[in-house]
Amino acid sequence: MIFSKSTLIAAATALFVSICAAAPARATPSIVIDVSSGAVLSHDQATAAWYPASVTKLMTVYVALEAVRQGRISLDTPVMMSPRACRAAPSKMGFRPGSEVTLHNALVMLMVKSANDIAVAIAEGVSGSVEAFADEMNRASASLGMTQSVWYNPNGLPDERQVTSARDLAILGRALYLQFPEHANLFNIGAMQLGKQIIPTHNHLLGRYPGADGMKTGFTCSAGFNLVASATRGGRRLIAVVLGAPNPILRTAKTAALLDRGFQSGAAVASLASLPSSGPTAAPDLREAVCHHRGPGAAQFMAEIEDASVPVGSGVPLLDALSGAQQQQRTNAKEIAHLPRPRFEPVPVYVGRAPGYAGPVARTRAPGAPVGEQPDLAAYAAQPEPGDANASPIGKPAPDAVSLRRAKHAKAVKAARSAARAARADAAKSDAGGADASESAPAPKPKAAARSAAKPKAAASPNEAQKRAVAPKVRSPAEPGKS
Repeated sequence: MIFSKSTLIAAATALFVSICAAAPARATPSIVIDVSSGAVLSHDQATAAWYPASVTKLMTVYVALEAVRQGRISLDTPVMMSPRACRAAPSKMGFRPGSEVTLHNALVMLMVKSANDIAVAIAEGVSGSVEAFADEMNRASASLGMTQSVWYNPNGLPDERQVTSARDLAILGRALYLQFPEHANLFNIGAMQLGKQIIPTHNHLLGRYPGADGMKTGFTCSAGFNLVASATRGGRRLIAVVLGAPNPILRTAKTAALLDRGFQSGAAVASLASLPSSGPTAAPDLREAVCHHRGPGAAQFMAEIEDASVPVGSGVPLLDALSGAQQQQRTNAKEIAHLPRPRFEPVPVYVGRAPGYAGPVARTRAPGAPVGEQPDLAAYAAQPEPGDANASPIGKPAPDAVSLRRAKHAKAVKAARSAARAARADAAKSDAGGADASESAPAPKPKAAARSAAKPKAAASPNEAQKRAVAPKVRSPAEPGKS
């Protein structure tokens, strides 16, 4: 049987369309609300279950600030880094066990660096243990009407049981602004400075999008790139939640597009209470789509951004300069996402107690015990190790995961291979020339050891106190780049 070229093309096109139609659409939940009224301005699958990743830390901040309001702890109270906190997977500050950080500094580190070890230290300092703090997270979540959320840890590291929804995260963000307005600046920090190190925010809307003033990003392979963002114009503040983006640029672009549309329309389409909720359910695992096969997801996400985009005035001086005075100062969400990183005045943080502080230290202790009680050693329980039957499967690294520190890894491998070749050469000389041959040409020391031997330790000055609290960097098997 002979077919014409046009017939074959038509058949192939029909097959492609039918396959695309049969394939389920990739879920990308989102919602935009007005903070003052609680009105929902737009929503798409806002009640779909999702892994929160590091936007979990907004709930951690809520519980910590509630404890401050109740007088159980103060912002000047030092929280102590426990061994359990220091074992947390990156992103982390890397402080040594026993280091102390004021609760205020810890909250800044939590929001800017998204430090998982700091989240554990806050949990243990506020409630005595991670488990007791998770109980408080769930009680607070229920009291706010977050019917689809359940919490097991304070940092959002992978746990298949810990789920939420775009609607619930919008409720949480709104509660933080309405109940703790004096702490709104926690979510608007563009960078922090610890000693000589300046650490920028992961929220790429800050400094780029007109009026952006919060709140928190999150990422794991299973969750995708999440963002709870806020922006204020003309005294009106909106919150947009975007979950499951395939990369941070598209996450920023879609959030900007949704905020644009929200500020221009302003019409309520629903209320937070009216959105249907079925309670916590299983969340989809995006590991393959986000960390291994990003292309199709990115293409679909870009189509969603195009649908949501509306032209708006810039209001960003840098973008206005790039656009040129002769052009209308109009831009779109994709251009905002590609702007250069803005410069922020960093907020200083430090390790140690506040000057003059003489109160108790918040650390692990029996649940319900007040701050300052002796630690309960049971609260230092080890976390499940990889391969443990109790470990969540989404917490395990992918078999083909590649470290983001490729250069350092390559140097380490090269040094190890050089040492191995030197050892084999020494062994050959020893076999050929006797026992003294191997001693005459010892294997070279690793570079790190050589540097350590060349620089003897000196007494630390007060300015070096925070440097002593920082632990050596250790490669973690966890997925890279969590935020």
